[in-house]
Amino acid sequence: QVQLVESGGGLVQAGGSLRLSCATSRTIFSTYAMGWYRQAPGQQRELVATITTTGRTNLGDSVKGRFTISRDIAKNTVYLQMNSLKPEDTAVYYCKAGLSFWGQGTQVTVSS
Repeated sequence: QVQLVESGGGLVQAGGSLRLSCATSRTIFSTYAMGWYRQAPGQQRELVATITTTGRTNLGDSVKGRFTISRDIAKNTVYLQMNSLKPEDTAVYYCKAGLSFWGQGTQVTVSS
């Protein structure tokens, strides 16, 4: 059973920062590209950021310059550092590994 354990969501004021974490097994971490997606109420799930097993990153256009994705090999964990948060960043953020493994999601709410 694949486990992706997310943490770090919460309520923050506009302009603030949060860091999300996604911990998994060594096998999953070393085998699959991983990423973060988000889904706001009434909206489709969208890509936020991805990172390959070799550390290559890709960011969605709406978060470029504000968010950073990184990985800690020793902890088998992927991070999403979110700075300069905006109310439109409010969503449930999901960690993904490979093509079909998803975490349970963590709520991020940005107040204006």
